[in-house]
Amino acid sequence: MKQKTDYLRRTLPAVAVHAAVVLAWYLWVELGDVPQYVMPSPLDTVMSIFEEYNWLHNTLVTAGEVFFGYLLAVVVGVGMALAFSWWRMLSDTFMPLVVSLNMIPKVALGPLFIVWFSYGFFPNVIIAFSICFLPILLTTARGMSEVEPELIDLVRALRGTKWQIFTKIQLPGSLPYIFSGMKVAVVLAVAGAIVGEFIASEEGLGYLMLQVQVTLDTAAMFMAVLLITLVGVALYGLVLLLERIFVVGDSRLEAGA
Repeated sequence: MKQKTDYLRRTLPAVAVHAAVVLAWYLWVELGDVPQYVMPSPLDTVMSIFEEYNWLHNTLVTAGEVFFGYLLAVVVGVGMALAFSWWRMLSDTFMPLVVSLNMIPKVALGPLFIVWFSYGFFPNVIIAFSICFLPILLTTARGMSEVEPELIDLVRALRGTKWQIFTKIQLPGSLPYIFSGMKVAVVLAVAGAIVGEFIASEEGLGYLMLQVQVTLDTAAMFMAVLLITLVGVALYGLVLLLERIFVVGDSRLEAGA
């Protein structure tokens, strides 16, 4: 019961702030007599979901691009951080190159992605991956470097393998850093997928926004933005849930022990 009360006490202020923003939006449009093509009301925005824009398909396409680009970034980012922690020379050689490549604006690479991968789902996944990959790599590498060297030396003295050092020492110790990078990467993954749809796509919410822009259907544009936001919030919530399970849960178990 106490946990439920604490949860409501933490959640209700955030819900109230969101409701206040929606109410202010509604009052501004209605009392200010703002034209709908400039700023639709919340009701007009919600009602646009019933227009024939194939919302479900386009939302699923964007969500797939975000999810797979993000998942690829997590796998590759954590894997490279592990390799860099095992082989110092590898880190000294390739980390500067990785950082330099990530300084290239991904929008500028859009035309090249069209040439290399054509239009469609896959190039947007690659763009989402390329944008959100670096924070995961950097935070994971930092977390692995923060692990106490005495613990690693102890496992090595006991003839532990590199894999055992990673699973028993480095990974648990670096989980808070990994999840910090993952939470930052969620925002970047969503932005990357939408940038890809703006550049090289024939479906998805970003592509739909370009289509309705021609007809000045601002309500549909706002609805697309809302759905994009919900995709990002859903993925962020999943990351928070995993963090609660693997980081907070482990901390409570250790405290109980």
